Amino acid sequence: MTGVPPHRSLMVRLLASSILIVVASVAAAAWLAATTATRAVQQESGATLAADSKIFDTLLGYAATHPGWDGVDLTVRALADETGRRIGLATRSGVPIAGRPVDGPGTIVDPLHTASAGVIDARAAGPYRLAEDERAAQHAAAEQRLACLRDQGLRASVTESPTGRAVVHLDRTNPPPQADCGFPEGELTRTEADALRDLTRLANACTRDARLPSVKIVDPMFTWDYDRDTGDPRTAEMQACVDEARREQLRPYVAEPATLWIGSPDRQPLPVFDLSPSSTLRIAGVTGAVLLLAIGSTVIVGTRLVRPLRALTAAAEGSADGPVAVTVHRNDEIGRLAGAFNALSARREHSEQQRRTMVDDIAHELRSPLTNIRNWLTAGQDGLADLDQELLDLLLEETVLLQHMVDDLRDLAAADSGTLRLAPSRCYVADLLRQVVDAHRGPGVTLTLHADADLEADVDPARLRQIVGNLVSNAVRHTPAGGRVTVHAMILDVDLVIAVEDTGVGIAAHDLPHVFDRFWRADPSRARSTGGSGLGLSIARRLTQAHGGDLTAVSTPGAGSVFTVRLPATSPHRRNTP
Repeated sequence: MTGVPPHRSLMVRLLASSILIVVASVAAAAWLAATTATRAVQQESGATLAADSKIFDTLLGYAATHPGWDGVDLTVRALADETGRRIGLATRSGVPIAGRPVDGPGTIVDPLHTASAGVIDARAAGPYRLAEDERAAQHAAAEQRLACLRDQGLRASVTESPTGRAVVHLDRTNPPPQADCGFPEGELTRTEADALRDLTRLANACTRDARLPSVKIVDPMFTWDYDRDTGDPRTAEMQACVDEARREQLRPYVAEPATLWIGSPDRQPLPVFDLSPSSTLRIAGVTGAVLLLAIGSTVIVGTRLVRPLRALTAAAEGSADGPVAVTVHRNDEIGRLAGAFNALSARREHSEQQRRTMVDDIAHELRSPLTNIRNWLTAGQDGLADLDQELLDLLLEETVLLQHMVDDLRDLAAADSGTLRLAPSRCYVADLLRQVVDAHRGPGVTLTLHADADLEADVDPARLRQIVGNLVSNAVRHTPAGGRVTVHAMILDVDLVIAVEDTGVGIAAHDLPHVFDRFWRADPSRARSTGGSGLGLSIARRLTQAHGGDLTAVSTPGAGSVFTVRLPATSPHRRNTP
């Protein structure tokens, strides 16, 4: 609908609401899909990484605690069954050890050079593994110290290192011990002392070659000291000698380095992302929120749309006399509908008022002649009046008046319903107008005609005489004695223009718009002596419009009025005739 701003348009708002709901739904669905897929991929990746890490760590521990790879097949098969991964293990030269190698690069499994910057795996105990009697003594000493600490209310625990040594760990939140429980488990065993001496020997062979001070390994944590009389220490190089000596000492006790391949098994099905209960609840919650948002938006938009429509329905049904005006402050299609509804209500009220007025006017106009006729007839029947020629003339005059009024109403009804039929023909307009002027001549008012004798037009002669006769009759009626009424006729462009000009009393400006209303008279008394039936000008205008023309009026109070008829000079079926 024209005139509605785009942002106020009902179509635009419905489209925007629909787009908003769709975008929210798509965004929520995309977010859910992305979140769920990401979480599933992360879980799958995490499970894969965890499985790969477990495989690598298990085989690294096997290499650190076994002098060779014999018997590793059972471990590899167990890992493959547990993790669902395909595992291959081969020597550095490519000789298969266990499983079946996988295409692509592999990972080196070497307990003496782990992935963490070449650190030696702590599980490689080698010659430091304690004998059973030493292990028992270590545990007994650790339990003795643990009991001493607990007697002081301290929290502590005992763990066993890969070599079998028992180690007491104090909780970091403990206060300082009140009594010295000693460190009996910290003393070197015979096995550890022999291994540390051998390690010291191997390390010093390295330091001598590098011209470094000699070192001494003092505890199972491989803390070392050096001989300060043999030169300045170069700590990093001396530590490298200690580490290399440890590798040389441990090499006979660990498996040789091997290459590990880990991959997906053959014909592995695509991973299925199972939703966890929390993911399911999250999806259900977001879906419910989007559904509630869509329902809420629809309800809000629907309520805003339905409310004015309900107001219009109530206004149309609430009044027994017909629809009444409704107030809807909206600048959109519904607001325009409300405005059209109010305009329709106003037009209906105006039409109803006109109908009531017309009925009243018809009743008033018919009452007087009917009353006169009835009274005279009753008087004659009762012998109160003689039915002579004069009375008969009076009754005939009243009857003619009634017939004239009925004919006028019939003409108006036919014009209103579109059934008024015209019989246009080519005729001389001056002759028709002269007949009208001659019929209305009388004493007191001068009637004059100005028209060319050869003026022709395609009109209905009878209806044209009726039009001009009504105008001339009205002009004569409102022109005082000694005044003039002049009829002009001419062709302007392709139209026949007839103007009836008088020098009468004129029409006031506020009355001029009503001169063509039915039963309207400038005199509010509505007396017939001051005017006719009040239908003449209405009929003249409707007949003019039936010809395809129009009738207008201009007036100056005290100076007179001019009524102008403008008709097509040629009927439609004649205009293109050569």
